[in-house]
Amino acid sequence: MKILVSGAAGRMGREVLRAINEAEDMELVGGADPLAEGEDAGILAGSNRWGVGVHSGVEEAILACHPDVMVDFSVPSCVMPNIRTALQNGVSPVVGTTGLNLQDLQEVDRLAKNSGVGAFIAPNFAIGAVLMMEFAAKAAMYLPDAEIIEFHHEKKLDAPSGTAVLTAQKIAEARKQSPTPNPSGAFEKISGSRGGELDGVHIHSVRLSGYVAHQEVIFGGLGQTLIIRHDSIDRRSFMPGVILAIRKVHTLVGLTHGLEKLL
Repeated sequence: MKILVSGAAGRMGREVLRAINEAEDMELVGGADPLAEGEDAGILAGSNRWGVGVHSGVEEAILACHPDVMVDFSVPSCVMPNIRTALQNGVSPVVGTTGLNLQDLQEVDRLAKNSGVGAFIAPNFAIGAVLMMEFAAKAAMYLPDAEIIEFHHEKKLDAPSGTAVLTAQKIAEARKQSPTPNPSGAFEKISGSRGGELDGVHIHSVRLSGYVAHQEVIFGGLGQTLIIRHDSIDRRSFMPGVILAIRKVHTLVGLTHGLEKLL
């Protein structure tokens, strides 16, 4: 398979370049990133020159490289235009960029079906994170009161993370009882102190240097708490999931959302 990496100059993009270069059944044919136009992908990846160029944008890269799959780890403002361009050219997108909403996902599904190719989007490519969400959904069947704290590096643009949003949705769907309501008269002395709320699950976002991607889900019950936590301490933790998605995307119809669908 011929692979194009969008967002090639970013921290995740560079890791994806290395992972694809190491995969025996894949050929890295190009990168796309306006911050690294004209550079060699191997140099970006911290290696020797590979003879693989980085283009200013996805459309230019597709026309030059003719990839089968575009892996996108760009930024929220660019991801939908990148996906549209890929699908219009019959290229399957594998997307880890977060910030997409339900309407975006519905559009991707429609465009992929119209183009006759598969598309894959995941809020998190770490297999441990997928298991964390599955375990949280199981716990919510018995402990309906839950809060989420997610920690990411200081350069992450969106909050809360896509993983936190999906976790909250899974908890809400799995509950057999309603969560305990706030006491009468409860208030915030500082707006936002209780975090955001989605389907009765409070989400707190931390953005600090030193973090990669971390999340803990705290359940409270009568005389007990349960904490389920996942830590990605290195971006290599996402690469097995990315490689799996690349290998599977051509077997899909329309959009598939979430790595758990491929496991």
